[in-house]
Amino acid sequence: MKIVVVSDTHGKIDHFVSRIKSMDKPQLIIHLGDYAEDGEKIQSLTNIETVIVKGNGDYFNKIYEEDKIFEIGGKKFFITHGHKYGVRYRLDNLMYKGEEVGADIILFGHTHVPVILKESNMMIMNPGSVSYPRGFAREKTFGIIEVRNTVSMTIEKID
Repeated sequence: MKIVVVSDTHGKIDHFVSRIKSMDKPQLIIHLGDYAEDGEKIQSLTNIETVIVKGNGDYFNKIYEEDKIFEIGGKKFFITHGHKYGVRYRLDNLMYKGEEVGADIILFGHTHVPVILKESNMMIMNPGSVSYPRGFAREKTFGIIEVRNTVSMTIEKID
């Protein structure tokens, strides 16, 4: 199963949606918050099921949860925006929560910096941001996860 992961869209989704429409169609999109309503727009524009959690920029949104746990292809996903776990400073709290819920895959946003890690039998991804990138490269990015017999993760750039 091909899954696209996006976070921190902040109202700017046009280039991302164009990129999704130009690639092999994923089976699922995961939006990790800051602006949760962008996830709804992405779903309506791409006609691809989109799982959404809210971020700190969605404080008044009462529709979506801050954390979500679900299973795909025998792998347990824990998704969150990340602000509740202090991810700007370190990932310990996020990983402890992942271990607590038995996650195989942890997805988070908030920092706008893309990262892929493997720690304690968990795969961890932050897809970066498609609107306001941070970090050394400052490139607009999103993530792709392939769940088959094994799991692979990549970070994709938007030109």
